[in-house]
Amino acid sequence: MPDPAPSTLPAQRLRTRFTDLLGIEHPIVQGGMMWVGRAELAAAVSEAGGLGIITALTQPTPAELAREIERTRELTDKPFGVNLTILPTITPPPYDAYRRAIVDSGVTIVETAGSSPEPHMEFFAEHGVRVIHKCTSVRHAVKAERRGVAAVSVDGFECAGHPGEDDVPGLVLVPAAADALTIPFVASGGFADGRGLAAALALGADGINMGSRFLCSAEAPVAASVKRRIVEASELDTRLIFRELRNTARVARNEVSDEVVRLLAAGGAFDDVRSLVSGARGRRVFEEGDPDAGIWSVGLAQGLIRDVAPAGDLVRRIVAEAREVMLRLAHERLTGPRAGREAPAR
Repeated sequence: MPDPAPSTLPAQRLRTRFTDLLGIEHPIVQGGMMWVGRAELAAAVSEAGGLGIITALTQPTPAELAREIERTRELTDKPFGVNLTILPTITPPPYDAYRRAIVDSGVTIVETAGSSPEPHMEFFAEHGVRVIHKCTSVRHAVKAERRGVAAVSVDGFECAGHPGEDDVPGLVLVPAAADALTIPFVASGGFADGRGLAAALALGADGINMGSRFLCSAEAPVAASVKRRIVEASELDTRLIFRELRNTARVARNEVSDEVVRLLAAGGAFDDVRSLVSGARGRRVFEEGDPDAGIWSVGLAQGLIRDVAPAGDLVRRIVAEAREVMLRLAHERLTGPRAGREAPAR
């Protein structure tokens, strides 16, 4: 499917508490994605008025992260952030050195994910860094607010990667979070177009976080064949793996994820699937373009993705669509529904 013609018209600003907090124009976040969150993508999203995010651990060393931050600054003078995912591992990365590289580079927005951000909060607060913490439940979001984060990203069951173990979709999770939180928050999981942004705002969120939609953008450092796979796939083409291990992950449905599900359902342990789910194999998918080479994350939102577009165009398009939806609904409250509606380009 050919890319749409790029848009050069700026979208009218869509202001929320989240945009005011971070000094951005539109409440759209490009979430941190391993191997994908690099300078070109983050800069394109930020330049269009959203919040682009570099993934810290994609860079093999803190020094290389500092260079990636500098590359991003050469591409945009708009605000952008850095994702720091904190997970228990046998050999943990040098988190202290990565966070030092972040603050020494002058970054003031950090997206944390995985484990609690509490061990890092004092350091970030001392250096004026605003933390957005990704959560998969209301209780974790409330706890993060108590720990002093500036905002949270609430991930529903539809999201790529780890949706938690509660299986609560966004239609319930987002308004439940809105009832419980006092800080700004963005909704994540299942968002790919302006209808989703309008819905998230209506449910009480202050914006949206999108991964899969930006994974399928022109600037994403992902092989064209993988992007085509996303465009061709439906909302049915994901698998939930590691359910038996209480570490559920939503990934693309392929030969490898099917085998992982089969082995674990038959009583297998992690060691039985370790070689199948290695990060090195997942990286090969993106770099070499074989969608069946390993495990890779994608969300249910792929069922709404119809093209590969420049990331900046996606931001502008989604904001324009959201405004059209909100204006139409306001108009119909006064005049009644109109007959026939065109599906938006996605």
